[in-house]
Amino acid sequence: MASIPKHFFDHQNKSANGADVAVATKVVQKSNKKKLLRPTFNGKNTKKLFIKTYGCQMNVYDTQRMSDALAPEGYENVDSADQADMVILNTCHIREKAAEKIYSELGRMRVMVDKKNKNLPEDQKTKPVIAIAGCVAQAEGREIMRRAPIVDMVFGPQSYHKLPEMLGKLQNGQRKVVDTDFPTEDKFDSLPAATKTNTIARGVSAFLTIQEGCDKFCTFCVVPYTRGAEYSRSIAHILNEAQNLVGAGVREITLLGQNVNAYHGQDDAGNAVNLSGLMAALDGIEGLDRIRYTTSHPNDMDQMLIDLHATQKSAMPYLHLPVQSGSNAILEAMNRKHTRESYIKVIERLRQARPDIALSGDFIVGFPGETDDDFAATMDLIEQVTYSQAYSFKYSTRPGTSAATMQNQVDDDVKTKRLAQLQDLLNRQQREFNQNTVGRTLDILFERKGRDAGQLIGKSPYLQPIYVDAPEELIGQILPVYIESLGNFALKGKIAD
Repeated sequence: MASIPKHFFDHQNKSANGADVAVATKVVQKSNKKKLLRPTFNGKNTKKLFIKTYGCQMNVYDTQRMSDALAPEGYENVDSADQADMVILNTCHIREKAAEKIYSELGRMRVMVDKKNKNLPEDQKTKPVIAIAGCVAQAEGREIMRRAPIVDMVFGPQSYHKLPEMLGKLQNGQRKVVDTDFPTEDKFDSLPAATKTNTIARGVSAFLTIQEGCDKFCTFCVVPYTRGAEYSRSIAHILNEAQNLVGAGVREITLLGQNVNAYHGQDDAGNAVNLSGLMAALDGIEGLDRIRYTTSHPNDMDQMLIDLHATQKSAMPYLHLPVQSGSNAILEAMNRKHTRESYIKVIERLRQARPDIALSGDFIVGFPGETDDDFAATMDLIEQVTYSQAYSFKYSTRPGTSAATMQNQVDDDVKTKRLAQLQDLLNRQQREFNQNTVGRTLDILFERKGRDAGQLIGKSPYLQPIYVDAPEELIGQILPVYIESLGNFALKGKIAD
C-alpha cells in the first residue's frame, strides 16, 4: 500500500474556520455536562440499519456491501436514521469542507437522539450505534472521535468487511472502535455474497468494484492516501459476483475503480488479465447485456481496450475520461502524466474505433497558477473534443496534497467566473447532444417507475434517462424506443413499432 505522509494528517488538530470551531466547542462542552450515552443493542433477531452515502459510485457500492456484511447479523435497511439501531455515514473526502458536512450531520443526529430521549429516565434512554465510514474516516478518524463524542465507530474504506467484529467489540464494552488500517487481507474475500432479495431490490443496473486505489498521485487528489495503492481483484471473484448479480435480474453492470482501466488481475492459472480481457470474459455471461466502466485515466487507454469498443456489443458506446485541464502547463503542475495532445490522440483513436461513442469528462478550474491563457486552452479543448456531459469544479485545497502548498493560488472570484463560463459551454454541448438524439430509435433498458402513473424511466446506451409511457412489467427489459422530444431535464420516447 502507498505510504501516507505525516503532513497529510497535520491538519486534524487545526480548525477550518471560526464558525466551525464554535460549533465543535459547543458540542464538546455540552457532552461534558451530560453523561454520554452508550449505544443500545436491542437483542432482537432483526435490527434496523440506515446508511447515508456521500460521493462517488464506489461509495454507493461500498454502502451496499456494508449492508451485505451486516445482513447475517440481522440488520435490515430502513429509510431514515430515526428508525435505526445503527447509523453509518459513508463519507467522501474529495471536495472542500467534506469533514465539516459530516460534523453538521452529526449535530443533527445529536438533536435527534436528545429529542427521542426527552423526559425519559436515564435507564430508559437509547442511542443507535453511530459510525463514520469512508474516506473522511480514513483521513480524520481520531479527530472525528475527539470532536464528536456521539460517534461510536470509525472505519476506513478498506475495513468495512470487519463490521461484525467491530460491532462485537462495542457489545463487549469497548467504548470506541477505530479501524483505519490498510489490512493485508482482501476485504472482498471476507464479505458475504449479497442476498438475492437485496440484489433484486437494488435494481436491474448494478455497480461492481474491480479495482481500488491509485498510483498516479495527481497533486490535487487525496485518493492515494485514503484508498491506498492500486489493487485489482481476481477475475474469478469478479465473474462470480457478476454471475450472482445477473442471476438476480441485473442486465447492466458498471465496473468501478479509482483507476479502472489500470485493472491488472489474474486468472486461475495466474496469467495476467487486463480490463479488456476481463470485459471479454464478462461478455460470456448469458443475460449480461450491458457493460460500462469508470473512472478511466487517459494513460491506461490501451489499443486493446479501444478496439473492444468496436467489437464487443455489450461494451456501451459511452466513456468517462477525465482530462481536468486543456493546458499542458497545468497538466504538468497537476502531475497528470499526460499532455493535451496525447489526450486528444486517445479520443481520436476511440472515435475511429467506435464513431458513435459519447464522452464525458472532469474539469477543474482555478488550479494554482492557472492563467487566462491556461483557462482558454481548456475551453478550446472542450470545443475540440465535445462532450455529452461532464463534471466541473472550482479547485479546492485538500490538506496533505502537494497542490495545497503551491504558490499562485487563484482568487475565488476568478474561479467562480471561469466555472460559469466553462459550465455554459458544457451545458450547451450536452443539450446539443441530447437534441441530436431526438428522432432516433435507441435500445433502452427500463430501470424503474417514473413519478407519473404508467410511466417508466429507462437508460439509453449513452447514459441518458428516457421517460416512456409503459407498463411496470417491462422493468428489466431492453426494447427499442423512438425518441420523441427533449424536455428541460430529460428525453421522452415511445416504444417503437
